[in-house]
Amino acid sequence: MGWNSWDSYGTTVTEDEVLANARFMAEHLRAAGWDTIVIDIDWYDPTARAHGYNADAPLILDGYGRQLPDPARFPSAAGGRGFGPLAEQVHALGLKLGVHMMRGIPRLAVERDLPVKGTPYTARDVADLDHVCVWNPDNYGLDQSHPGAQAWYDAQVDQFAAWGLDFLKVDDMQTPFHVDEIAAYHRAIAKAEAAHGRPITLSLSPGGWLSTGYVDFLRGNAEMWRISDDLWDRWEDVVQQFARLARWAPFQRTGHWADADMLPFGHIGLRAERGDDRDCRLTPDERRSLTALWCMGRSPLMVGGDLPTSTPETIALLAAPALREVTAGSRGNHETVRERIFADWGDESSFRGELIVWAADAADWADGTPSAHPGGRYAALFWTGDDPYELGRTIELQSIVGLDRREEPWSVADLFAGVADGATPADVRLEGESADRVIRGTIPPHGVLWIALDPR
Repeated sequence: MGWNSWDSYGTTVTEDEVLANARFMAEHLRAAGWDTIVIDIDWYDPTARAHGYNADAPLILDGYGRQLPDPARFPSAAGGRGFGPLAEQVHALGLKLGVHMMRGIPRLAVERDLPVKGTPYTARDVADLDHVCVWNPDNYGLDQSHPGAQAWYDAQVDQFAAWGLDFLKVDDMQTPFHVDEIAAYHRAIAKAEAAHGRPITLSLSPGGWLSTGYVDFLRGNAEMWRISDDLWDRWEDVVQQFARLARWAPFQRTGHWADADMLPFGHIGLRAERGDDRDCRLTPDERRSLTALWCMGRSPLMVGGDLPTSTPETIALLAAPALREVTAGSRGNHETVRERIFADWGDESSFRGELIVWAADAADWADGTPSAHPGGRYAALFWTGDDPYELGRTIELQSIVGLDRREEPWSVADLFAGVADGATPADVRLEGESADRVIRGTIPPHGVLWIALDPR
């Protein structure tokens, strides 16, 4: 659970902006589980700008071709200190610090033919000119058949660990899927962890068309991996994630997470790649749907909005206790129902939307915190249509709690209760007697009823 600068600042975030978000998180969100601050791409480009990347950018490199923070944007990095001073300030707030990094080696290091630290090789020796990122011009690939390629990653990651970084988001790794590069980066992190005595989380991006067939390899080499391309504040982007998270949910394990991408909530687009300065364009009910889906799918939660200038309603949603509880501690998460609903059955032109239901076992503990619903179940009832949907008698209680527990005296609790975020108040209840009980209520347009069922 963290903050990433991309949705707000694109390639241009500054040290002051990072610290402002870190301080806000520490004061307002850390108690709810939010604990990581991530600086996204091009922190080493002094010509970085909104809305795109710069060809032939004069990247700031050390004598071994490793990227250094732009001291104009990150003054504490001057004099070769890198992100060490900033990491100290973030750690003092009780938070973790991470950065974005591209796969491969800077083109500028290859042009200058800089040495690879600790080897007789140079950047030109280890570069792979045939495996270059198609959307960012900063780097060449690395030739992993060359012994100097591993040494390049080893030296780069060792420097990150020496600065005190806790989290590395490494891009251009999965689309296409670069098996050797991922394994090499994992080995470099393992060496740095052993040398510096601190764990580093590896997050892989992007994730277009990512196959679940890679799951064993991914668990062995990373803590997080994206399962989609970039997600923005458009309902159609959210709808695409229902199928992806349903596909990946059975493979989620604590410590190794399929990642549905950032939550584009709050004040975004200040200097971002896409769109203008704005508040998230998702409606309050759409934001709740996204939140509940990510939590039921146990995706990592990385928010993209500038926290100090986001609305109180956004912060209230992020601070909801259920986010941490369900993401960290639920089990057996899965989609149970997905049905296309028509106003006139048999008439394809009368399609209204999809009713999608998820269920999971409630947490007993979540990240060391006792669950509010021990022994219970979680359910999320989503509706993708543009008008409200009235639940009939189709969602039986026993389909969520299990046939062997259907006689228990279940009660229902709204997991968004008390969250003042402007969304439609929940209309949900249990009706019927004993084993014949059903979940009834009205789901708002593009909305969700996110509930806990307690056996008491």
